[in-house]
Amino acid sequence: MIAAVRDRLIVGLDLPAVADAEAMVDTLGDTVSFYKIGYRLVFAGGLDLARRLKAAGKSVFLDMKLLDIDNTVAQGVQSVAAMGVDMLTVHAYPKAMAAAAAAAQGSHLTLLAVTVLTSMDDHDLSDAGYHDNAAGLVLKRARQARDAGMGGIVCSAAEAEPVRDVVGPGMAIVTPGIRPAGSAAGDQKRVVTPAQAMAAGATHLVVARPIIAAPDPAGAAAAILDEMAAAAEG
Repeated sequence: MIAAVRDRLIVGLDLPAVADAEAMVDTLGDTVSFYKIGYRLVFAGGLDLARRLKAAGKSVFLDMKLLDIDNTVAQGVQSVAAMGVDMLTVHAYPKAMAAAAAAAQGSHLTLLAVTVLTSMDDHDLSDAGYHDNAAGLVLKRARQARDAGMGGIVCSAAEAEPVRDVVGPGMAIVTPGIRPAGSAAGDQKRVVTPAQAMAAGATHLVVARPIIAAPDPAGAAAAILDEMAAAAEG
């Protein structure tokens, strides 16, 4: 049953150097098939690593959270699509999403709309000038992402169920802020367990520190996959 959920666990390679990331991939071996590469690693040479991971048969999620003028977003998406990676994040602003979706047409790249970062709560949004609370803004942006033709949503698993009601059955729902029971939340404010995320309708779970900082990363990943498989069976 674990094989059925293996491609739904995305391990965040939130590490300082490509050599560290490559060592982690080696440590995880066949346990993990999907990796996320974000700013930290991209700026350390992670784009070449993304290409190598794809050549090795892994799936790759580039977490770049694009937001710029329409033409720049479109050109960035075209370059990423040409790399052959699987997922790319774009901030859920309507014009940026529309430009990204148009640029990705004809490729297999899944564009993910970042709704509200899981490190932010209602107070943080108020400080940033938003009038909506986190839950309301997530749903507003989910509707806009659906209308723009995006392939999926990034949101807290706490919001996954109402987001699914908004976007329908066809879009991916990718949930960061996943913490197995008993683990520290770190800088995340809206966190849930793997089983809770699966029950809420998440299609993919992003996990970094609980795996890559564990004494036995492969064992930690296997335990999360076990929990995901049990939830899927239930």
